Formats: sequence, structure tokens, C-alpha cells
Amino acid sequence: MISEKEENPTDASSLFVSPLAGSSRRILTVSELNALVRACLENEVADVWLEGEISNLRAPGSGHLYCTLKDPTGQIRAVIFRSTALRLGFALEDGLHVIGRGRVTIYEPRGEYQIVLEQVEPKGWGAQQLALEQLKKRLASEGLFDPDRKKSLPAFPRTVGIVTSPTGAAVRDILTVLHRRCPIIRIILAPVLVQGEGAAQQIVSALDSLNELGIVDVIIVGRGGGSVEDLQPFNDERVVRAIAASSVPVVSAVGHEIDVTLADFAADLRAPTPSAAAEAVAPVLREVVDRLAGWVARCRQYLVRRCESERRRLCAAQAELGNVRFRVLETMQRVDGAVIRMRQAMHDALRLQKERLHALQHEAAVKSPGPRIRHAVASVSQSALRLKQAMRLYLEQRTGAAHSSLARLYALSPMAVLSRGYSLIETVPERSVVHDVRQVTVGQDLVARLARGAFRCRVSQILTESRCTEQGDSLYNKPSIYEGDEQWPR
Repeated sequence: MISEKEENPTDASSLFVSPLAGSSRRILTVSELNALVRACLENEVADVWLEGEISNLRAPGSGHLYCTLKDPTGQIRAVIFRSTALRLGFALEDGLHVIGRGRVTIYEPRGEYQIVLEQVEPKGWGAQQLALEQLKKRLASEGLFDPDRKKSLPAFPRTVGIVTSPTGAAVRDILTVLHRRCPIIRIILAPVLVQGEGAAQQIVSALDSLNELGIVDVIIVGRGGGSVEDLQPFNDERVVRAIAASSVPVVSAVGHEIDVTLADFAADLRAPTPSAAAEAVAPVLREVVDRLAGWVARCRQYLVRRCESERRRLCAAQAELGNVRFRVLETMQRVDGAVIRMRQAMHDALRLQKERLHALQHEAAVKSPGPRIRHAVASVSQSALRLKQAMRLYLEQRTGAAHSSLARLYALSPMAVLSRGYSLIETVPERSVVHDVRQVTVGQDLVARLARGAFRCRVSQILTESRCTEQGDSLYNKPSIYEGDEQWPR
């Protein structure tokens, strides 16, 4: 790549010397060789027209455009400097077939040869037509041409705004048709340029002003026929966006029927001519008046027929009023008879129920259990007295028998024997009663249970029956061992 401001190439005459010329060789550096080839190319191929397909398009922030031009068998790098790119009337894109004019050169730092394009136009398309198609495609992708966003025109507009040239034939046609069809419509003319420099901005300003008024019901934007260049303001992106953003319905009437602009796609309705736009906007006042008169006549006829029908219904209702009175009196009589019969039936039913109540009261008095209950209560009292006496006698008998049994049991109880001075000897801690001296050993602790209390002792000597007889009372003269505070466990 090379910069837009290039340095002067090295003079080819000073470098174009064959390395084999003369008796000594001249050795070139790579930079010198690139400069030599660049000078040769720029001198020999100063200006060339080239045709090819764009690929690998790049647009860095510098504004320059870099791409590759190729055909089925070859390719070459190309550069379009910013100043040339700004003059293009269309956008370059990959796959676009173009014809370009430029000069062939070499980008010395990399030794790559390329063409610097100074003029580019699409093959088979005019630049202006291609730019228009690209703009149309972009705006359509944003939804500005969608049918869903288009607004319907008012049926009876009171104010119509016109955006066109005040001196052209289009405004005369529009005004003539509007006045002929509906003279009472108010017209607001926003005069603008419809071709040339500044026309697009004036159209945008006029649309914004009519929207801001708030009284305009529909807007007509248009002009008469002309060349493609004359219609260019209505292909301007600003005008298209202003029409799409309008809150008031917009009718586009640009050129003749065969002329189509981007404003036609963005408008809510496209008219083939300015006169047709006026006819689409304004109804024919005479037809509206005639239609209203017809409606008034039909309404009057309907009201007359309705009144006549209601009058007949009223007369029939009045004739029926006499019969209604007699039917009401007859109904009242039937109601009075029904009331009398109802009262008699209620009286008879109450009398019958009273008689049945008296009969039931008499029967209840005869069959009352009161006397039997009183007799039974008296019998219960006597039986309770006899029962108490029998129970008392039975308890006395059983108490005497229990005392006798207790006396016999006490006589047989060992405790009774102890009360007569005897004791019960038990071992410790088995609490086995000692019946024989062979059950104890010397030094063994024993417990002697008396009639009142018990004491603990220790065996100091065991005497057989013969020795006990011989020694007599000497056994009782020896001191016994008594453990002071120990208690025999109960």
C-alpha cells in the first residue's frame, strides 16, 4: 500500500543499467530494484482502464478503500484514496463488476504491484442508478417501505397541505382538481424547489412545518414530469425518511405514471400524477351532498313508516284496554274466592288439630306412669331400709368371726411366744433361723429378735447338750459381745 502523497520516484536513467554491462557488476538493493520497477511501470503504463470484479473490500478508518480486482484467470490489488472515494456516487461491495481508470505502480515496502484507481463506475449500471438501488435496498431493510406502517387517508379532509413548486404545472393541476371536486377544502401551500441544489432540504423542512401545524389532514408531495436528474430530490434519503416519519398521511405524486421514485415507496399512497393525487385526496362535494340528501330522504321515509306502525300499535293497544279491565276484575273475583276458600280450609284444619290434641291429652292422663312411679319409689325406700339392716347384721357376724380368727392366729404366731420371754436367733446376713448349734461357728455374728426389738451378738463358745447341763449357769456369767449401734435390718 502507498500513501496518497507519494514521493518522487528515483530517476530511472540513473538506475537502469544492466548488472552485466561493463567490466564490473553493479549490485542493487531491494529498495532500489523496487524503485526502478515502479519508475518503469509508471512511465510505460501511465493511464489504464481496467475491468474486473471487486473482492476482499476493506475500508479502514483513514477513508481509503482497498480491494482486489479479479477476472476468471487473474487478479490485481487496487487502492482508492479517500479523495476519490468521496466522489463516488455509489457504495462499493464485494462481487460488484466495475470498470476503473488508474495508474499502475508498486508499493515499494512489500514489492507488490497495484493499481491506484482514480475513476470507478459499475459495469452495465450508471453510478447514479446503482446508488439509488443500494439506497432503496437499505431503506427497505429498515422497514420504511412496509405496508403495515402506511396510514389510511381521511374520507373527508378539511385541510390539505401541498408541498411542490408554486410556479409549476403540478400545483395548478392539484388546485384545479381540488376546487372542482370540493370547493370548501382549505389548502395550505408549502412552496419549495423540486429540483436542483437545496431542493431536498426544502422539501424536508416543508413536511416538518406542515406536521407541526396540527391542522393538516393529508399532505400531497409532488411535481410534474422530468428527467431522472430532475426527480433526484425525491430519491434523496432525507426526503424519504421525512415522508416515512410524517404523522399526517402523505400522498406521493411525482412525475408521470411511468416515473417511480423512493418517495413513492415511503408515501402512504402513490398517485400516478398530481391530478390523480388531488382526486384521491378530495371527495366530490356534489356527490357527498347528493349522498347525504339520499340518506336524509331514506331516514325520513323510515321515520314515517315507523311512526305509522307505532300509531297502529297504539290504536290496537287502546282497543285492548277495555278487555283488559274486565279481565282484571274477573281475576280479582277469582282471587277473592280463592282467599275465602283458603281461610275456611285453615279454620277446618285448626279445629281438627285441636280435637286431636284434646284426645291425646286425655289418653296421656289415663296412661300416665306417675302413680306407678310413686308406688315404686315407696317400695324402693322400704327395700333400702331392709337392705341396710341385713347388711349391718351380716357385717357384725363377719366382724366377730374375723376377731375370733385373729385371736387364734395370734396364739399360733411366733411373736406371741416371744412375748413370753423367748427369742428368735438368726444368722447374719442370711437371716436364717438357727435351730441347731451346728449351724453356727465361734466368732459368727448373730441377731436375737425379741418381742420388742432385737440385738446383735457374736458366738464366743459353743456348748453341746451334755456340757450345757454340766456347766449350768456358768454360761450366763461370762460377758457377751454386743455391737452397740448396729441395727438388724428389717
